Amino acid sequence: MFDFEEEIKNLPEQPGVYLMHDASDEVIYVGKAKVLKNRVTQYFRKNSNHTPKVLAMVAQVAYFEYIITDSEREALALECNLIKKYRPKYNILLKDDKQYRYIKVTINEAYPRVMIVHGTRNDGAKYYGPYMGKGTAKNTMDIIRRLFKPPTCSRKFPRDIRKGRPCLNYHINTCFAPCTGKVSKEEYRKVFFEICRFLEGKHEKLIEELTDEMKEASRTLMYEKAAACRDKINSIREIGDKQKIVNTSKHTDTDVIAAAAEGETAYIEVFFIRDGRVVGRENYRIENSRGSDKADIITDFIKQFYDGADIVPDEIISEEEPEDTELIADRLRAMKGRKVAITVPKRGEKAKLVAMVRMNAEKALSNHKLRILKEKEKSGVLETMRDMLSLEKIPNRIEAYDISNIQGADNVGAMAVFEYGRPAKRKYRSFKIKTVDGADDYASMKEVIYRRFRHGLEEEEKIAAGEMNIRDAKFLPYPDIILLDGGKGHVRAVTELMEMMDNDTPLYGMVKNDRHRTRALTGTDGEVEISPQSPVFKLITHIQDEVHDAAISYFRKLHSRIDSELDKIPGIGEKRRTALLTKYGNIEAIKNAEIEELADVESMDMRSAENVYNYFRSKR
Repeated sequence: MFDFEEEIKNLPEQPGVYLMHDASDEVIYVGKAKVLKNRVTQYFRKNSNHTPKVLAMVAQVAYFEYIITDSEREALALECNLIKKYRPKYNILLKDDKQYRYIKVTINEAYPRVMIVHGTRNDGAKYYGPYMGKGTAKNTMDIIRRLFKPPTCSRKFPRDIRKGRPCLNYHINTCFAPCTGKVSKEEYRKVFFEICRFLEGKHEKLIEELTDEMKEASRTLMYEKAAACRDKINSIREIGDKQKIVNTSKHTDTDVIAAAAEGETAYIEVFFIRDGRVVGRENYRIENSRGSDKADIITDFIKQFYDGADIVPDEIISEEEPEDTELIADRLRAMKGRKVAITVPKRGEKAKLVAMVRMNAEKALSNHKLRILKEKEKSGVLETMRDMLSLEKIPNRIEAYDISNIQGADNVGAMAVFEYGRPAKRKYRSFKIKTVDGADDYASMKEVIYRRFRHGLEEEEKIAAGEMNIRDAKFLPYPDIILLDGGKGHVRAVTELMEMMDNDTPLYGMVKNDRHRTRALTGTDGEVEISPQSPVFKLITHIQDEVHDAAISYFRKLHSRIDSELDKIPGIGEKRRTALLTKYGNIEAIKNAEIEELADVESMDMRSAENVYNYFRSKR
């Protein structure tokens, strides 16, 4: 039994970090202290004026432990690391569920490249960001490609210089084509240094250099190069004019931070100012903020956000005064290598800027609340679906399957995934049928379902063996319900397979009417009528449309590759191509056929058969 009174008496009067544990040994709170004895004692004083959040936390503490450090600064660093490690439920947490993207410039390589990546590494390259969401980073990359025309192909330099003809990008003027051998190594690297200056917001310096280059090109009668520099200068100025000018007198890197909070959730908005211009903005969701004021929220955000950050600004303008401002500023100075100012303006231009950032934080919080309301509506539909089908749990993950082919040729299957009532398109999967010849939808569906669960089991084994991270799994988690685009026959065939696999996932077929529209669900016990006006019916219709479109899209993609292969053969037009596919079913069978067999196909003759035969043999 943990003796609180005795342990509190033995607390040291030194700086350090303390960890509060509950009865199940889970770390529920991590904090730092200048004097451990004083700080921890405050939690267990009966007359302390604690917030409801602290009172709830203290009521769950079964025991505490502490780590002594040499200084309060070391305690701050350790606190940040432990919060990241344990993510305690009573700490204010920066929600880390967004896909942080950076633009990476491999300036450390002889021939640099520029690309969008997830996260940063200590590999000598330059990273710019973070960019929240795919769109922000992609838009920036689009601008870079339009302005600087860097190579985007898979060629390696200098290995592939003068090897092969330039690709399409060169001919449509979207690449400066180092593969031609007309670009020196110095000219190549110069383009990427310009990209770095652009990403750093140093537009004026870049424009100055481009202006000098334009004048020199004009002086030496290189008018095409001069015109290209002129166009680049105009584009950069146009982009710069679209960015809000904040302060042109001080050329410092500044981040402006403001917050909006309600209930358990808060949003932090950050504006990134470089060279006096707003070059980007992001919002971040904060968890466990109930009972915390804005100063607490901003304090914990700054500590977590800049801990280990690649880019630390010269100044942080905050809506509220963070706790331990000097200590945080000192830690940031150590990371950056020079002074970092943390200011809280009350009037003037900076205060107006904070107000604008706060307005954006409030808008982000408002949008979050609307999303929550929509999620609740979706949850209500799924609860109704659970009750209607007598499921054991809410079908938060629904998987739907469909088969597509033409006259039994090139069978393909598709898996569509709906999570919490919405399509999770990144989790859709496609299958090329391997064991079924001809138009046997039942057997094709069984193959797809079998392969889906086999992949899931293989991933489970790899995760258990430490060979795979669960985040990289493509077939986990398993579905709460399976819907097949088909009727009783499909359900009967797949049910037999599921019983053989000892799998009891609920299974239903999505039945269509004479107009090929969703009519009802059918299971092993018969049809389940659903009112066409009900939200459940609309959801099932949406699911059936999605999986059908996914199957058709994959079939067309696969078929277009086959068509394009056959189209390359002299004498093979649409009629002969269709006849070959109808006869053999897939491209592999055509490749393996003999000349006499090919000539026997309807509309084929000996010459066209020889062309097909010789084409595929030459490719081997």
